[in-house]
Amino acid sequence: MSGLIPNPDAIWLAVAPIDMRRGIDGLSLIVQEILGHAPCSGAAFIFHNRPGTRVKVVIWDGTGVWCCQRRLHQGRFIWPKLGEGSVQVTLAQWHWLIAGVDWQRISAVPNGSWRV
Repeated sequence: MSGLIPNPDAIWLAVAPIDMRRGIDGLSLIVQEILGHAPCSGAAFIFHNRPGTRVKVVIWDGTGVWCCQRRLHQGRFIWPKLGEGSVQVTLAQWHWLIAGVDWQRISAVPNGSWRV
């Protein structure tokens, strides 16, 4: 992450969509009770709305909590399929995700049976 927000120790995507009206306290409660992580661990927790056009980031920087939102005007964010509560991504995958690129395919291993 760039700017005023420090690079997090880990980046976690919450797989299930949330109500984007939730604030820091509501999102921290989800992190703690549903995702099973400590909200003040230094990790970034990323949430998305049902249509996939908005994300919210919650991160503890050591003295307080940041809650940031990003909205796409066209297209949607590529998100993991429902299944697990959260998925950890790398910083590079995070940058691809917020750019609107299918970050899940960037680091994909090619199929071994593929032939020219």
